[in-house]
Amino acid sequence: MNHVIPSAVREEILRRIRRAEDEHNVRILLAVESGSRAWGFESPNSDFDVRFIYVNTKDWYLSVGLEEQRDVIEYPIVDEIDLNGWDIRKALRLFRKSNPAFVEWIQSPVIYAENNSFAGDVRKLLPEIYSCENGIYHYKSMAKTNFRGYLKSELVPLKKYFYVLRPLLAVRWLERYGTAAPIEFSKLLHLIANEHALLADINALLEQKRKAPELGLASPVQSINRFVESELERLDALAIAPVRYSNTTSLLNVIFRQSLAQAWD
Repeated sequence: MNHVIPSAVREEILRRIRRAEDEHNVRILLAVESGSRAWGFESPNSDFDVRFIYVNTKDWYLSVGLEEQRDVIEYPIVDEIDLNGWDIRKALRLFRKSNPAFVEWIQSPVIYAENNSFAGDVRKLLPEIYSCENGIYHYKSMAKTNFRGYLKSELVPLKKYFYVLRPLLAVRWLERYGTAAPIEFSKLLHLIANEHALLADINALLEQKRKAPELGLASPVQSINRFVESELERLDALAIAPVRYSNTTSLLNVIFRQSLAQAWD
């Protein structure tokens, strides 16, 4: 999959990242593309969903009111660029729980900025921290919510098909390989390689999605609906529940302190 970000857009994103650092007195450790452009099924007018992890100054963390301090940076969408990020402490606490957003960010194939050792360090820890049970629970819930909310109408939002298919195939990945699923849709399709008619219908829908506007509609695809219903029924029978995070705080503390020192020393 060729994840091409137009050079003018990339330059503007980098400019906004630098502005965020100056405005909030932070250092950005990682900035990536998330959402459909990273997943590989964007529409021509899809937003650029830029997500970043940043570190505040040392004094910011040495506060009695640390828990009350705002630990996100958010900007309004301007010119189809959606830019927001999390403080490193928030990110690592969520990583400890196998937070799906953070796990996908650190695996994004589109990287705008990667500074110091933070991203490499958390990627190395991913196999040790990630819970497949939590991943299956999340992806099943995501697929079920989007299927019930959007795929039973006479006209279906094209993007919602992939908001159901990607998580269901991610579950198959977790079941087969026992590792965090890649976020690119194309890397999951081999999991249905033996289901030729279904795969052909999905590929046709994918081409249609890439040419349609973000809110494009289509008639339901019965083969895909049957696959979705069958997978959701199978997963419901498994009764997978999320598990408590493992005791990896000491490992994450090392990354936090090292990132803080690298950013400001």
